[in-house]
Order: sequence, then structure tokens, then C-alpha cells
Amino acid sequence: MWERFSFYGMRAIMKLYMVKALLFSEAVSSEVYGSYLGLVYLTPLLGGYIADRYWGNRRSILVGGLLMALGQFVLFASASNYQSVSFAHPLFYTGLALLIFGNGFFKPNISSMVGTLYPPNDRRIDAAYTIFYMGINIGAFISPFICGGFGDTGNPADFKWGFLIAGIGMLIGTVTFEFLKTRYVVYADGSPLGARPDRKGAVLDAAQNVANTKKNLLMLALFAGVFAIWYFVILDHEVIGAFIFSAMIVVPIMVVTDSSLTSVERRKINVVLIIGFFVIFFWAAFEQAGNSLTTFADKQTDRQLGSYLVPASFFQTINPLGIILFAPLFAALWTWLGKRGLEPSSPLKMVYGLAFLAIGYLIIAFGVKDASETVKVSMFWLTAMYLLHTFGELCLSPIGLALVNKLAPVRFASLMMAVWFLAIAAGNKFSGTLGALYPEPGKPAPHVAGFEITGLYEFFMVFVVLCGVASFVLLLIYRKLTKMMVDESTVAGAA
Repeated sequence: MWERFSFYGMRAIMKLYMVKALLFSEAVSSEVYGSYLGLVYLTPLLGGYIADRYWGNRRSILVGGLLMALGQFVLFASASNYQSVSFAHPLFYTGLALLIFGNGFFKPNISSMVGTLYPPNDRRIDAAYTIFYMGINIGAFISPFICGGFGDTGNPADFKWGFLIAGIGMLIGTVTFEFLKTRYVVYADGSPLGARPDRKGAVLDAAQNVANTKKNLLMLALFAGVFAIWYFVILDHEVIGAFIFSAMIVVPIMVVTDSSLTSVERRKINVVLIIGFFVIFFWAAFEQAGNSLTTFADKQTDRQLGSYLVPASFFQTINPLGIILFAPLFAALWTWLGKRGLEPSSPLKMVYGLAFLAIGYLIIAFGVKDASETVKVSMFWLTAMYLLHTFGELCLSPIGLALVNKLAPVRFASLMMAVWFLAIAAGNKFSGTLGALYPEPGKPAPHVAGFEITGLYEFFMVFVVLCGVASFVLLLIYRKLTKMMVDESTVAGAA
């Protein structure tokens, strides 16, 4: 809860801080936002690898929490000196870097530990992750009110208080975990869950070491080649995007070619990777919340509530509030349907998630269709869209976490969780590219795939098409994916 308090409190004011204090343009701030979120979900690869092989979950969570707290305090220093470009800008990027690496150690380990609390193949895991999702969204709900309330006041000098509060929240969460882990984060027999892995039996023979070295060099060469294509040909020298998208291609190849995998394990991992591809489109659209939708709330939404002007950052509380209210209902629904043999498979739930996202953008597209650039629209349209996006998130995100936990081999638990976050990283980076298409008065109309975005209606319809097509394609193949998830022994027994 406290980690999400810190993350979403900072996210609620990040775009506004860049535009109003650091004076970034809409396009530049969108790209920075997308790059930051993309890297936040890329570094779990490093954190998951180190946790699985060296540190364990517990130490990784402690290191990650402390780095993230420090990152927020560095952002506080940046915002305290926002008028000095030579000082504020380097501190801003340093703070983001600390948050990125800290999150890499924290996120995959805290997520994978939830599933470890349950026996293998326990049907309650989907419901458990949904409850987990509700719990962390309590932090995501209250933080925009507090960090946004103190930071988003209309005075650029106040952004520092939002970052300071986010840092204090992260520190509270880290200290809480460190002092209570021995009592609560344990297996049924009381032994510590997430302790340092035992590597005594992990000594490899010389032949295996040579094989691993050859494979690592081959993967490194493949990454260099893919990176060169992204960097020089596709992205026009954009290094962060090239790195993220190259990792999205090469790391899954590295995982599925691991010689220790059985055919059943490899088939299940393939399900995670295929669904991960569709997840990219979900998060590219969903993560407009802290990007273009924050700009929309600030500039195009009538936020006057009587004599009170609602801060633009407050709209980011709608989604976590919806998670808190509806997560228990979704968890109960999955459990109720499961007892009757009617529960949709995980891939089908994700079809629903993408469809809800498309419908949400369709609603707000119609809300702005006849509005001019100078006319602000009712808060109803943004609220309705966020509510539908919440339903979509509940159908996809916690279900995805549970899916990885159920399908990943135990020895690859944190690494596969990191691979899942890698798909989210690609989606978040893509969200920055799409957010940069937001139409700005007085500037040339942006284009995407030959389509000119002349106004907000066209902008929002991009996401309707993106999520709608992804949902339809996933619907066509979900039965095949569902069959791939089942153990052959289970199928034989059922037959």
C-alpha cells in the first residue's frame, strides 16, 4: 500500500511538474513520462534475476524500497530549486533513475511473494491477487489527494511537498516490511518466505558452464543486432525505446531456449509470452491516465464544483477507488463462477479487459466529438471512462499476475514476473509515444499510420481501435491458449 502511495502520488503530479515548473512541452513531457514508466517496468528483469539467484525476495525489497524513498527526496530537491534549470533538471533525472532501479528490485519480488503464500494449483490464487490488488490500490487512491492536494495548488513552488510526502510514504512502507516480515511473511511451517536462495547445489560442471557462456554471448549478439535495428531504422536514434523494445524481443527468446525447461513448462511459458504481447496494447492505452488524460483533465475538463476548482490530479483517484470498491465483487464473482465450473479462463478475462478499455475511450470520444478547443466538457465523461477502465484493469492486471504465478516454473518465479513486467514496460513506453499525439492548439496536427489527428475525437479513437482490435484477435485464439495452459496429465485424467 505504501509503495503504491509513493508511486501514484508522484505520478499524479509528475506531468504537471514537468509542464508547469520545468516548462517542458507537451510532446517532450509525454516522451519523458513514457520512458520513465517503461524503464520502471524494465528493471524488474535485473531485480528478479538477482533475487532468484543471490539476494532473495526480502533483501531485494529492502534495497528497492530505500532506493525509491531516496529518489522521491531527490525529486523534492529538484522541485525546491525548479527555477534553476542547471540544478533542477539533473536532479529530476537523477530522482527518476533512483525510482527506476529501486522499483526494479521491489516490484517483481513483492508480487511473486503473494502467490508463494498459497499451495500449488490453489484455485484461490486469482481471488487472492484481486484482494492484493485492492489493498495496494488503497495507497493509489489516497495519494493523489494528499500529494496532489499539497503539490498541485497552481503554484509551481508547491510541487516539492508532493514529492516529499511520497518519499515519506515509501520510507514508512519499507520500515514496516522490514520489522514485520519475520512475523507475517512466512511459510505454513514458520520458515522465512523469500529468504536468500540456497546455491549449494547449483555448482555446474565445466561443460555446462561453457554452454551457458556460449548462450549468453549469442543472446548478447542477438540483442545488439535487434537494438541496432530499433535504434537506427525504426526509432530514429531513440535509445530508451530501442533498449526496451529490444529486451521485449530477446529476453523471451532467452527464457524459452533454456535447456532445463520441460516441454510442458515451455508450453506454459509460451502462453505468458503470447498474452504479454496483447498486454502491451492495454497498458499503452491505460497509462494515458498520468499523461494525456491528465492534460485533458487540466485543460479540457470543466473542473468547477460550485466554488471549488477540483485539481486535475484528483481525477487519478477514480481508478484506485473503483479498484477498492469493485475488487471484492470481482474476486467473489470469480470464486462463485469457479465453484460452478463457469469461471472464464484467464485469456478470456483479458479479452474482457481490453474490450472495457476500448468502450471507455469510445465514450469519452463521443463526449468530445462536438466540443471546440475552447469549450470544456463535463467531468462526467472522464469519470465514466475511468470507471470502465477500472473494470478492464480488474479483468486483466491481477489476473495476469496470477497467471504468471500459476504457469511459471518455481525456479523462474521472479524472473517470469519480471518478463511479464517487461511487456508492461513496452506498453508504457508506447504510451508516451501515443500521448505525444495529443493535439495542441496552434501546432501542426500529428499523424499516426497515415491518419491525421485534428482534434480530441480522433485522438481518443486511436485507442478505441488499438484496444478493440487487440481484444478481437485475442478472442479468436483464447481457446487455444487455454488448452496450452493445462497439464497433459490433467487432460488425460479428465478424458
